[in-house]
Amino acid sequence: MIPFLDLRPGVDVADVRAAIERVVTRGWFVLGPELEAFEKEFAAACGAAHAVGVGSGTDALALALRAAGVGAGDEVITPPLSAAYTALAIMMAGARPVFADIDPDRLTLDPRATEAAVTPRTRAIMPVHLYGQPADMPALMRVAERHHLLVVEDCCQSHLATCNGAPVGSFGVVAAYSFYPTKNLGALGDGGALTTDDTAIAARLRRLRNGGQTDRYHHAEFGVNSRLDEMQAAILRARLAWLPRWTDERRALAHEYRRRLAGAPVTVPPELDPGHVYHLFPILSRDRTALQAHLEARGVETLIHYPVPIPRQPAVASERPRACPVADRVCDEVLSLPLHPGLTRKAVEEIAAALQAFHAAA
Repeated sequence: MIPFLDLRPGVDVADVRAAIERVVTRGWFVLGPELEAFEKEFAAACGAAHAVGVGSGTDALALALRAAGVGAGDEVITPPLSAAYTALAIMMAGARPVFADIDPDRLTLDPRATEAAVTPRTRAIMPVHLYGQPADMPALMRVAERHHLLVVEDCCQSHLATCNGAPVGSFGVVAAYSFYPTKNLGALGDGGALTTDDTAIAARLRRLRNGGQTDRYHHAEFGVNSRLDEMQAAILRARLAWLPRWTDERRALAHEYRRRLAGAPVTVPPELDPGHVYHLFPILSRDRTALQAHLEARGVETLIHYPVPIPRQPAVASERPRACPVADRVCDEVLSLPLHPGLTRKAVEEIAAALQAFHAAA
């Protein structure tokens, strides 16, 4: 069996155990020195002036919007292809998600569709760097500038990615990251962070994540309880040191997939920027159901990211979402193949051979 993912610590196990022991021995578990150190280290890795740790990637997205001044009555343009939490975070901030269709090759927010979706109520654009592929940020920033819109980047799947040589997260006013265990930089639990170069936004984020407190028991505004705890911060510090190596491994495995799937009757979305970090390796197939069953029978576990476009989710029905035909088609065809540090090239060879065998028999 070739599993889709193995979340147990591997080459980093000694570092993770040392981090856990350090926190237990110190006896400080919330808003302590591990979080402070991780925030500085993660900000440096992202090329940002500030990082703020929070409880989840969803909280990071919602707090990013609130800190930037987005709220009730505002519209935020976002893609229909993503984890639904992107749109749910917009709703958590009191704003309305407006869906603009995706580019059929990049599978991220289409700049032309984004511009067509702008209304007098549009306040911000929230692009998602999906599957580790950076969105077309230069084109999206031009749209934002023409219409005087904020840009808040969803970087939950794109740790260390770059776009045109610049770090993702550096284009907008604030960016959100997830440390859910499956992410390129994953915790042993939930967690998230925000990065920004704006000192005032960073200060407000630190206040909002901690109940709106300016100091203990003094709450200046309505905030939430969303703090990245010391245990997860310490684990993330240990794993951050491994992230460049793991990113190189992901890219090497992805290029091996591309080589072995050349000519196969499936669509492999192109790498449109060398800054792609391959959080996932999706392919597109009109025979997805049969192909997934065939691969499972050959011992290859696959997953679908994502089977239902966000505008078709009952949770957002009240927002009157518009049709997004490209995303609809992709959600019917997309299939994610195993790709993670520790996966061998031999496994990639076997997966590609199993896929080729399906189409040879069809």
